Amino acid sequence: MTYSYRPKGVCSRLMTFELEDGIIHGLQVEGGCDGNLKGISALVEGMKAEDVIARLRGVTCGPKNTSCPDQLSYALEEALAKAGK
Repeated sequence: MTYSYRPKGVCSRLMTFELEDGIIHGLQVEGGCDGNLKGISALVEGMKAEDVIARLRGVTCGPKNTSCPDQLSYALEEALAKAGK
């Protein structure tokens, strides 16, 4: 199923991805640091959402108390809850 999430407190505006049995596919991020977010998208492809949440939760960006990776962890957590996992 495809999920969309509007991150808060970061430069990116929208995160869209698919979850199949808790596995991440096709993460796309609008806005933010293009190269870094393409890299993150490639790294999380095929990973379990729970593993990505554990690795990225709490990552900050400069003086902000969050980051695009941190916001991705919240997006994944929300998607898992909607999927009933």
